[in-house]
Amino acid sequence: KGLLHARHFQIAYATNDLDKAKALFTRRYGIARYTPLGGPLASGGEIAVALAWVGGVMIELLCATGPGTDIYRHGCQENEGFQLWHHHLGYLVESDGAWDALMAMAAREGHAIPHISHNAGFMKSCFIEAPELGHLLEYICPEPSGSAFFNAVERN
Repeated sequence: KGLLHARHFQIAYATNDLDKAKALFTRRYGIARYTPLGGPLASGGEIAVALAWVGGVMIELLCATGPGTDIYRHGCQENEGFQLWHHHLGYLVESDGAWDALMAMAAREGHAIPHISHNAGFMKSCFIEAPELGHLLEYICPEPSGSAFFNAVERN
């Protein structure tokens, strides 16, 4: 039907200081517990992520630095000091067939897909540009271990 018809489950914000972002979300928005994720990227950069469920929505805070992290800096204004910006909305894709249909629809409709990854045994994911919205759309097709990971993320 369209890009926004998958199951929306996540709101993500990128930052240049993950500790400050977490402190802000704790102080202002009541998120006290996070599940960390991250490490080196194949491109040579680094990523650090903090995930937290708030009701039925997962909040993702991410900070990426170094080579190959442009996709994670999408929307950054590169000003001095602490930065926090809306990076993407996340959508779950329920099956490989639905993933294939999403990829075909995106290609057919001319949507740019600046990043696709497949972590075998965990999940497939991609970012699709939504320039009219001012942020990216992320689609995730988890395998059982990916679903188990999302289910184990801290709840607030």
